[in-house]
Order: sequence, then structure tokens, then C-alpha cells
Amino acid sequence: MRILLVEDDAMLGEALQAGLRRSGFAVEWLQDGLSAEAAIHTDRFAAMVLDLGLPKLGGLNLLQQMRGRSDRTPVLVLTSRDMLEDRIRGLDTGADDYVIKPVAVDELAARLRALIRRSQGEAGGILTVGEIALNPANHEVRFNGQLVDLLPREFAVLQELLLNAGRVLTRSQLESRLYEWDHGLESNAIEVHVHHLRRKLRADVITTIRGVGYLIPRPGQSNRNG
Repeated sequence: MRILLVEDDAMLGEALQAGLRRSGFAVEWLQDGLSAEAAIHTDRFAAMVLDLGLPKLGGLNLLQQMRGRSDRTPVLVLTSRDMLEDRIRGLDTGADDYVIKPVAVDELAARLRALIRRSQGEAGGILTVGEIALNPANHEVRFNGQLVDLLPREFAVLQELLLNAGRVLTRSQLESRLYEWDHGLESNAIEVHVHHLRRKLRADVITTIRGVGYLIPRPGQSNRNG
């Protein structure tokens, strides 16, 4: 799952980015509000970790703009502002969670997973589409009730497709959501992962929309490869 981290403190931002990546997130880290505003206009993130004291555009102003245009990206505010009125203002502006610094990375990761599950209507934590059941908490995948052994990147591709079930994702969208922007990828990396998933699950589980991308159909939706 790809998240946006907006934190202007270089030391803290680097530590959070590293820790969240170890927890299985693909993290895009930005250090000012205007850059974050541009990013969320042009891309989609599973969630955002947002500092409030940002240069160029404050965190609350950014959050207010997002909610004003009906952007429902889950937002976890991470700040040193610990007064009751600050917490109330942050939540009333549209934050989904409000956490006071410092915080353990494991707790932050758990809170993010909970926000993302709720935003996807999966309060129980397990993503289920048709015969596939994916548990993000323990990286377990079952197909028709049988445990399937997936490599980490195969798991990540499958999770992103399940989170967007019924919707086509292009190869570039999958690449940008699953890996850091500054990492080079082999040109056929996504195709290889999809091929392996089809072999381990079933050939028709993932649909190719020729010239566009891939999707996992929702039950009742056509799964004919294009």
C-alpha cells in the first residue's frame, strides 16, 4: 500500500519513511504542504501521514482543502500539538486520526492499516473478493480456503488490485503505488508478478485490459481477458 508522508523535519521524516517501509508500506515523503497538495492532485494514496507545522502551506489548510473538494483519502495527523483544542480542531477539520509525537513506528503502522481497512469497508481486516481472501496483518493469502505462498512483491501487487477491485490499474499506477518513486524497475516487472499470481491462484483471476492495465473483477463483473 502506498502512503504519502508529509513531514518537514528531515531526521524524523527519514526515520518514519524507513520504519514504515519495513512495515510493508511504499512511502512517498514530502517536506512541505504545497508539494503535498500537488501530489494528491495528480496521484492516489491509500493514506496520508500529515504534520501540521509545514512550510509553504500548513497541514490544517491542506486538510481543509482536501475535504473541501471531497477528497476522502484517510489522513492521520502526526504532530507535537497536544492541546485538547488542537486535537478537536484537527479532527473537526477532517482528520481520521490524531497522534501526538513521538510515536512508535509499529503503532503508527497499525493505525494506518486500521484507517485503510475502514476506508475500504474492510473493518475486519481481511480483503475478500470472490475466492481470494488476503489478510494484511499477517501477509496471508487464501484461495478457495487454501493457503497460497506469495513473495512480498506478489503479495503487494495482489493487495493493490484487491483494494481497487472492479477498477483497472495501469502498469505505471501499480509501479508508482508499490515502489518508491526513485527506484528503478525492470520494464516487465509488473507483468512478471501478474504472471506468477495467475499461476499460483488461477489464470482468470486477474484480467488484462489490453493496452490499459489490469484488474480483479468484482463478483458478477466480466473477467474476460482483453
